[in-house]
Amino acid sequence: MTDMNPDFQYGQQPEPVQPTQPSNPYAQQGVPQIPQQQPVYPQQPGYTPYGQPPTTQPPLNNYVISTKPSKLWLILSIVFIATTLAALGGGVWAYMNYLDQKDNTDAKISTAVATGVKNQADKDAANFLEKEKQPNRQFVGPDDFGRLSFNYPKTWSVYLASDSTDGGTFEAYLNPATVPPVDDATQYALRVTIEQRSIEAVLDEYDDLVQEGALKATGAKADGTDGTRLEGAFTEDIRGMAIIFKIRDKTVTIRSDAETFRGDFDALISTIKFNK
Repeated sequence: MTDMNPDFQYGQQPEPVQPTQPSNPYAQQGVPQIPQQQPVYPQQPGYTPYGQPPTTQPPLNNYVISTKPSKLWLILSIVFIATTLAALGGGVWAYMNYLDQKDNTDAKISTAVATGVKNQADKDAANFLEKEKQPNRQFVGPDDFGRLSFNYPKTWSVYLASDSTDGGTFEAYLNPATVPPVDDATQYALRVTIEQRSIEAVLDEYDDLVQEGALKATGAKADGTDGTRLEGAFTEDIRGMAIIFKIRDKTVTIRSDAETFRGDFDALISTIKFNK
């Protein structure tokens, strides 16, 4: 066969036929050749380029998306809002409490000021009345009844109900400003009685009240003479103090009908003088 290679020997490997490159007509004309590039196609999941080992990608449903940061921010937001609301509530409560305390404090201050003003006014009035009582006047009884004398406030008036000119009982009533009409139920700053009875007979009139506890009896002195002091309720309308003592053969009772005059009464008793 004419196509047989005369140099070919049996058992010899045929030489590979080199492919012929197509001629480029531009090469001879000096035109630069542009290298041919392989087209680039977008790779799809699971795509493996030719000549490279296949890569294994995990399925999409196996990806775990962490939600911890989102939950953490949610918790922090809730805590922040709760803290803010608590702080606002505490602030509002503190402010309302402040207003309430302020109002109470202002009211207390106003009350205290008013009370202080009233107390000061009462004190000034009391001091004025005490000063007005000075200097004291002197009360002097009849000579035949021992000439009983004592000092009393000059703001008091004296009313002689009986001067004992007929040898009966001596009665005098003293009271601030004016003396009301004589009445057993009326309260007087001072009652003075000198009667021709024994002191035992006079004290017996009060014995029942002392036994009942309405009156309290204690020892007392008048110008150095022993006597008896009574304090308590003499009647339903009169509650005060009295001192009973003897002048010779007569008995003297000096009584105040109200606790208001206790200070004046004690001061008056300390100035008692009489002929012994």
